[in-house]
Amino acid sequence: MSRLAIFASGYGSNFQAIVNAVKNNALPAEVVLLVCDKEGAKVIEKANKENISTFVTSPKSFESKKHYEEAILEALQEQQVDWLILAGYMRLVGETLLRAYEGKIVNIHPSLLPSFPGKDAIGQAFEAKVKITGVTVHFVDEGMDTGPIIDQEAIRIEHHDTYESLQVKIQSIEHSLYPNTIKKLVAGGNHS
Repeated sequence: MSRLAIFASGYGSNFQAIVNAVKNNALPAEVVLLVCDKEGAKVIEKANKENISTFVTSPKSFESKKHYEEAILEALQEQQVDWLILAGYMRLVGETLLRAYEGKIVNIHPSLLPSFPGKDAIGQAFEAKVKITGVTVHFVDEGMDTGPIIDQEAIRIEHHDTYESLQVKIQSIEHSLYPNTIKKLVAGGNHS
């Protein structure tokens, strides 16, 4: 069974959706570690409640990104992690993790990439006055939201939508699309 580490920086709604999919036998995998770069993030409480190990540390306490990622890598290897699942992890993954987990790092982004990469994709879509946005699950490379696309789901922005109502719609898609996509990946026999 594939062992997953979820990387998150904030509230953890996608973290919880993935954990729930595992608990409901909808995702044949095991969430063995939460990696969080923000002490006090809500997602840490969620992991503790689910008895999932956590690696919480501030990148600022390391002399370089390489040292920070080497510490993460050690925690991943201790837990024999197969896949890195980014779920609201607000930093670029560096060379150390990209090399160690090539083809095994996945991210979710609240837009139809390549449109609206980076921060506040929902706000970007609103400002651009597009009628359709959505959610993308993609492999992670060294760029910001530039890796190969695995799956996408579109959503219409209605004239009455607000930022908040669109965010709710997008999260609702994320919470089903992400666990389903991870399921296809781990079932694909892509084991290291």
